[in-house]
Amino acid sequence: MPDTDLPIPIPMDRIADFCRRWKITEFALFGSVLRDDFGPESDVDVLVTFEPGARIGLVSFARLERELGAILDRPVDVAMKRAILHHPGHPSHKDILTTARVLYAA
Repeated sequence: MPDTDLPIPIPMDRIADFCRRWKITEFALFGSVLRDDFGPESDVDVLVTFEPGARIGLVSFARLERELGAILDRPVDVAMKRAILHHPGHPSHKDILTTARVLYAA
């Protein structure tokens, strides 16, 4: 699906800057933003991979989510790919990994 097919504008220049600042090597969308059930009240589900050795604490992670929400002008729910990979029994594991759409890769 080309970026123009997404239901919200994605400012890729700002996303690339965001990823570099936060040491994110892969930025992907998943969930309702890629489906027909995305609506005006929907949040944006984002899957990220950090550089090896990047240390992101809870406070920093909350700041990352707020900053990304401001860029996308909508609430976001950020998941770390490493956490998804380490919990293969999670009901959404396969769905997230097979449907995620990478928008940025370093």
